[in-house]
Amino acid sequence: MSGEYQQQYNAFKQNPAQFWLEQSKKIPWYKIPKKAYTQDEDGLYHWFSDGQLNTCFLALDQHVVAGFGDQTALIYDSPVTHTKQTFSYSQLQQEVAKFAGVMQSLGVTKGDRVVIYMPMIPQAVIGMLACARIGAIHSVVFGGFAAHELAVRIDDAKPKLILSASCGVEVCSVIEYKPLIDNAIELATHKVEHCIIYQRKQAIATLINDRDIDWNTAMQTAVATDPVPVNGNDPLYILYTSGTTGTPKGVVRENGGHAVAMNYSMKTVYDMEPGDVFWAASDIGWVVGHSYIVYAPLMYRCATVLYEGKPVRTPDASAFWRVVEEYKVSALFSAPTAFRAIKKEDPNADGFKQYNTSSLKRLFLAGERLDPPTYEWLKEKTKLPVLDHWWQTETGWAIACNPVGIEYLTTKSGSSTVPTPGFDVRILDMDGNECAANEQGAVVIKLPLPPGCLPTIWQDTPRFKASYLSEYEGYYLSSDGGYIDEDGYLFIMGRTDDVINVAGHRLSTGEMEEIVAAHPAVAECAVFAINDPLKGQLPMGMIVLKDDFVGSTKEVEQALVAAVRNQIGAIACLKNIVSVDRLPKTRSGKILRKNLRQLVDGEELQIPSTIDDASIFEEINQQLTQR
Repeated sequence: MSGEYQQQYNAFKQNPAQFWLEQSKKIPWYKIPKKAYTQDEDGLYHWFSDGQLNTCFLALDQHVVAGFGDQTALIYDSPVTHTKQTFSYSQLQQEVAKFAGVMQSLGVTKGDRVVIYMPMIPQAVIGMLACARIGAIHSVVFGGFAAHELAVRIDDAKPKLILSASCGVEVCSVIEYKPLIDNAIELATHKVEHCIIYQRKQAIATLINDRDIDWNTAMQTAVATDPVPVNGNDPLYILYTSGTTGTPKGVVRENGGHAVAMNYSMKTVYDMEPGDVFWAASDIGWVVGHSYIVYAPLMYRCATVLYEGKPVRTPDASAFWRVVEEYKVSALFSAPTAFRAIKKEDPNADGFKQYNTSSLKRLFLAGERLDPPTYEWLKEKTKLPVLDHWWQTETGWAIACNPVGIEYLTTKSGSSTVPTPGFDVRILDMDGNECAANEQGAVVIKLPLPPGCLPTIWQDTPRFKASYLSEYEGYYLSSDGGYIDEDGYLFIMGRTDDVINVAGHRLSTGEMEEIVAAHPAVAECAVFAINDPLKGQLPMGMIVLKDDFVGSTKEVEQALVAAVRNQIGAIACLKNIVSVDRLPKTRSGKILRKNLRQLVDGEELQIPSTIDDASIFEEINQQLTQR
């Protein structure tokens, strides 16, 4: 591979410290860092520790000072409440500065933690930026999480303050947050001093005297406050990874490295220009929401869309395209599951044809593996570049991407293209040896991780080392399996625990899913391992058929068994495929294959707190019983 991308990647490989010091010059610092990274007494890496900056200043104040205060910063669109609102950079700065003053008046200072338990409303973004403004560390917990899960996070982060709203609004329901918060505070050992509640008209919360404060009332007498300088290695936020049980795993993000990485990524990964409209159709409870709804677009002076709705049913499968037309969105970033839902309800993409989407340059997908059938459907129906990129909560931005801001590379179905400059990606076998081209193994990243990645787990360095650094010395373990082909393209085949062992043969469920998903009647699928007394494990598949499918479900199931046998061989042993109405997912759209295995094997279900709807397992169990 040659060209501009390779030149930039080589520059990073030859001198990572110098490469990132150059990138750090592209943001304004109070004190410019002289060293790229340092190692602490535990051997952990921290970026730009000797620099000083303020993330909120980068996101808002710098643009107002530069004369762009009238430019649109935040677009709020809520089809579930029929509400729309737009904030300019000046308006958002004023709201954030005042709310930062509210928190300061309650004794919140640099280093204090603040839990944000909010729906997708502007106040959630204001709360996050206000924390950054005064150097407080925010921890966003997905609005509507169960009281126990919220209590566990309160005890781990030990916040001085909780920011919340009276309720969240779903397609067909209103979820009252206040009873959940009250219950969580009662369950938690750590006692929170105050809760600030934003009252929504869909459900008014009852406030507790002395502890609870009305958001709007507090803002009426608030005094705006200036940004507080923080060190590059001071934490900006804690974000708990999904699916944790027991003590949660709090990913730490530090201010300096995060700011440099976010700024670099907006051009490199997404090819955005200041003034463009960027839409990450995610939730602020996830890392995508932190990085690409709130921080990166605002730092780069783009307008960012905050969407309180779904890809379907708000009101239909054309919802995304309506937003693109209305706000002239330049880039849309979502999870493959969102487009699979659209494809299921609107297989001919009639909704796409209803709207003028000429502003849209590219579609970006991440959060789970982009299956080739969804990739091909999107390419065919939208005629847009469909760009898969791969990253994790832990990294905060793309490990691998098509670096369109440097050079547009030819895409390959099933590949997230190439490692992003900053990430030295390797494929290792079980003995730690580097794999040959096209040989599957563990996907790892050579240390140090680039700016923006986690330096540790909140107050648990031993756990950080055990989880990520102990398997292969000198490398970060991604826990994903995959391979790099002869052209340097990276293919992620799924979590390493998704590799199953059939009579001593190691097989990738991702490979089988690719074949199953290619059938024209299949909207979604999951292949997972179940116990077998003879062969140890056997693969089982579950499929969801498209809404417009007419025909024999049994024939589809038999055709899929034959297809896997033909393409992988009889050793794959995928003989059990079941059609179900829907698959269990987290709220970010990841299919819960482990829970499906537990259900089929008759084990106790260890359902993660991030599940979208737990009742689905009862539905699937009934469908399995009826067969």
